[in-house]
This record gives sequence, structure tokens and C-alpha cells, in this order.
Amino acid sequence: MLRFFENIFIFKLNMAKILVIDDERAIRNILKETLEFEGYKVDVAENGVQGVEMAQVGNYDLIYSDVKMPQMDGTELLAALKQAESPCADVPVVMISGHGNIETAVECIKQGAYDFLEKPLDLNRLLVTTRHGIDSKQLRHEARTLRNEATALKKKVNSKYQMIGTSKAIESVREMIAKVAPTEARVLITGENGTGKEVVARMIFEQSNRAEMPLVTCNCAAIPSELIESELFGHTKGSFTGAVKDRAGKFEQANGGTLFLDEIGDMSLAAQTKVLRALQEGEVTRVGSDKAIQVNVRVIAATNKDLHKEIEKGTFREDLFHRLNVIPIHVPALDERKEDIPELVEFFTKQICEEQGWAVKTFAKDAIAALQKRHWPGNIRELRNVVERLIILSGTEISAADIEHFA
Repeated sequence: MLRFFENIFIFKLNMAKILVIDDERAIRNILKETLEFEGYKVDVAENGVQGVEMAQVGNYDLIYSDVKMPQMDGTELLAALKQAESPCADVPVVMISGHGNIETAVECIKQGAYDFLEKPLDLNRLLVTTRHGIDSKQLRHEARTLRNEATALKKKVNSKYQMIGTSKAIESVREMIAKVAPTEARVLITGENGTGKEVVARMIFEQSNRAEMPLVTCNCAAIPSELIESELFGHTKGSFTGAVKDRAGKFEQANGGTLFLDEIGDMSLAAQTKVLRALQEGEVTRVGSDKAIQVNVRVIAATNKDLHKEIEKGTFREDLFHRLNVIPIHVPALDERKEDIPELVEFFTKQICEEQGWAVKTFAKDAIAALQKRHWPGNIRELRNVVERLIILSGTEISAADIEHFA
């Protein structure tokens, strides 16, 4: 029985596809014959240019490439294969060379090579490297699948941040999020209070390439002006009264990830100057220190203010505005998307009843119509509060009379 499963494993392993890139026909033939004898499917390319073209479309499990070749050498080929947008970026590449030395091997590994073999090739080493390289690709694929499933589960569980509605106004916001999220561009989200600017920021983060890294939020309006610099950039022990130990700021906490600066229009001019420097130089300095700390942070900002007017008044820096406003996204007010109210009411009703452990209540058609006729200065936040109040104070079915009486 054990032998049976071993045979299955060997059969599956040997279904792997391998690409051999070498300008020496003898080497190509030796590698092809040796690996095909072991049951692998092997293609060959006689130079780097042809090798890159074949690798992009061949769906290979492992690539062997010579280092010294005309037209395109092995290091150039490796750089082309390992570009983030390359369809074969995760395929293990083993470099082979008859002029190998430690410096060359180290440089290849730094550029993303899986391993480095010297000519003349040792048969046992070749076969072991082949098996391990193919295994590593499979393990990376399985790990990526698990991460994607975990991310999808996290998004499903975190139902607090969802964009509800199918109106043209909200669909245009969704389309903009889908375009900008995978990039590294800074985003400035504008809109009235309660429209869902934080939801937009979190959707951008969750669809970005930094989704596995930290998302750190800072409400600039909720922090006193004398503390905002310490909050953003950190401080050293003894730098001011109450600074009893060193503390990392929001920029450091978000290093490698995303920093969401909510209500950026309420930030002091002194703090704005330091934020501008952090964006320009990619570094911050803690309060009480003169040591610069390198940070790699994507910044998403939001405000309910008209920053053009704030610039005219001298309360907001124009150069910071242009740094933040690479991609502007305006979140429409609820009064501009009243056709979404029925879907929003249904979502909030289900959410609130589940949170409280109550049977889900319903809204009559006339109740929905009454809600759509109202003015909503508090936007989505106000609507949710009204829905919660009606669920608590009304009967099983909420009517237009309940709206008039309680809302």
C-alpha cells in the first residue's frame, strides 16, 4: 500500500513542466534527456529572449537558465521573469554557470533565483534541486490560496464596512476604488459627515497590495493640536511632560502598510509641514529626537471640508493638498442617492436585529417612501440611527405612521 502511494506521488511530481534556457546545445540536450528520463516534461530555449517569451506563456513549474548568454544574459533574464506583473514571477528559477563564483551566486539569489548550480552539473544535485524547486512552487501556491481564503473570510466577517447601494453615484465610487486600490497612489476622499468616507478608505485598503499589512487610522479632529505631532510621528522619553517612554507614531506603526488620516482638514499647520516632509522624503522624526526613521507608507486622507477654501484662508498648505490629492474620490451625500435607501434600510435592519438578538422586523412600502422623502443632513449615519430607533420603538412591521411619530 505504501508503495502504491509513493508511485502516485512520483507520478504527480513528474507531470511538472520544466524550461531549460542555455545557448550551448550540448547542455540543453543533456538537461532535457536527463530530466525527461525522470518523467518531467521539458522544453528548451537557445537564448534569453526566446526563454522569456516561452516562460511568459508556458505555465512552467521550474526554469533552468544559464548565466552567460548572448543577447540577454541570465541576470537580465531573471530580472524580466521576476517582475511583479510577470505571469511567471512565482516560478522558481535555477541559475547554472561554468564560470560560477560566490559573488555571482549571491547576486542571483538576491535577484530572486531559487538556487545556483555550477557546471559541470552533478546529476544527484540536479535531481534534488529539481524536486525541491517544484515542491517550493506548490507550497507557495498553497500558502497564497490559504492567505486569499483567510482574507476573503476576514472581509466577510467584517461586515461593518460595506458599501451598500446600486445607484449610479455609488457605482462610480466602486469603479474608482477598483481602479485605484491596486496602485500605490495616494487618495483624498471628500464628502459630508456620515457619507461613509471611512468605508471607502477601508475598501481601498482591502483591495490593495498592502491588504496583509497594517491599516492604521488617525482621526486628526479628535486629537488636540499640541499632541497631533506626537501621535503621528512618535516621541522619545522625556521629550515633554508625560512622555515616560519612547513611543512609535502612526507613521511608524503603519510602516509597510496604509495610514488613513481622517479629517485631515483639521490638522494644525505645524503638523501639516511634517506630514509633507514624510511624504516627500519617506522618513519621520520623533518629537524630541533628531534621528530620521525611514517609513514606507501609503497614505489615504479624508475630509468633510472644502480644502480649496481652507487654502485661501491660509489654514491648509497647498503643497500638501497636491501631495494628497493624487486620486480624488468624492462620496455622494445620501440626498444624492435616495434610490439606495430601501437597500440601506434592509441592510441596517438585519444588522441591528442580529446584533441585539431580535427577530428581524420589516418596513412597509409606505415607510420606505416616507424615508425617501426626508432630508438627510447626517447622511448614512443619520439613517442608521433612525432605523435603530424605529426598530426599538415600533412593532413588527414599521409603517409610515411610525416614521412620522418616531423619526
